[in-house]
Amino acid sequence: MKTIYLDHNATTPLRAEVLAAMTEIYENISGNPSSVHFLGRTARKRLEAGRERVAEAVGARPEEIVFTGGGTEADNLAVQGIAYAYRSKGDHIITSAIEHPAVLAACRFLEKEGFSVTYLPVSREGLVDPGELEEAIRPATILISVMTANNETGVIQPITEIGRIARDRKIPFHTDAIQGLGKIPLSVEEMGVDLMSLSGHKVYGPQGVGALYIRKGVRVRPLTYGGHHERGKRPGTENLAGIVGFGAACRLAVENLESESDRLRLLRDQLCSGISERIPRVKLNGAPGLRLPNTVNLSFEYVEGEGILLGLEEQGIAAATGSACTSGELAPSHVLSAMGVEAALAQGSVRFSLGRENTLEDILFTVDALVPVVKRLREMSPFFEPEPAESQGDKR
Repeated sequence: MKTIYLDHNATTPLRAEVLAAMTEIYENISGNPSSVHFLGRTARKRLEAGRERVAEAVGARPEEIVFTGGGTEADNLAVQGIAYAYRSKGDHIITSAIEHPAVLAACRFLEKEGFSVTYLPVSREGLVDPGELEEAIRPATILISVMTANNETGVIQPITEIGRIARDRKIPFHTDAIQGLGKIPLSVEEMGVDLMSLSGHKVYGPQGVGALYIRKGVRVRPLTYGGHHERGKRPGTENLAGIVGFGAACRLAVENLESESDRLRLLRDQLCSGISERIPRVKLNGAPGLRLPNTVNLSFEYVEGEGILLGLEEQGIAAATGSACTSGELAPSHVLSAMGVEAALAQGSVRFSLGRENTLEDILFTVDALVPVVKRLREMSPFFEPEPAESQGDKR
């Protein structure tokens, strides 16, 4: 049976070129990058080359990139690191209600430590209002953290406008850009951010490696202690092969960004139109024109998202009901809830996130498979009443 993978926002398959770069490290580079002998110097050279490639992908300087064990660690280093480093200046943090759990959990932890956090609401389209953000700023505000693009809906936030507000108020600004890397252009200067979280496995690189961009001059207190690695921001021997792989993945993603984004956008729109034409009572979650090119989140009335996934799985199709970090939870998506989507409709949501190996054939097959799955589930629902002549979906 053919496998169709439509869950790229959760993780992406490792590219062959990336695997080759990592394998070369495992087979030929045995030194510790911190060692001063020739083997250590060779390892350090490769590590710094990886750092340069990650920095180039977001328009940063290599010395502003700190490698971490993944995106979650990068988010925590940004949020907690700024909070403690600037606590003498204030104790107030501003974030949004739709952030990744790594940011929200860090903020909830800091609230227990005596910090105050404002969780900004979003519109029904999933957008933060920069005006509301500006009104939420206090003299004690020491950090603003708003994600670049949402992992569940793909909605892209007005980061540049928020960056201008933060810069005018001289408040450190962090953005979780993990879902944006390789899908939309990223520039730390144009976006006006002081900290940016990135992750390798969302861009066809390895799992277990991430990075945090920290603008020169911004203070961040480390989460852990034990060594001088990563300029004192993240102690521990670096994941050399992972960093080299991450760098290779970033280079490839940037090289093909425009053409691949255009291709994915066409496939995404084909998926949306195909579903809309053949399945009634389906609603699009998120701003139609402000989404990642590969992402669509749909709510199917009168059915459970988990049931849809099981039906698709029987046809070899892998999708998601929300973010991978919250899969298995019975509660509705916190993102959709914040957007005002009622609980029953949120429970019927499915996220399709496309990737480089997907084809038009995959999309057509998925639509064909989805139609009978939804029909069967609705026929089992005691709440569903068919309309007299259902022929057109309600995607809006």
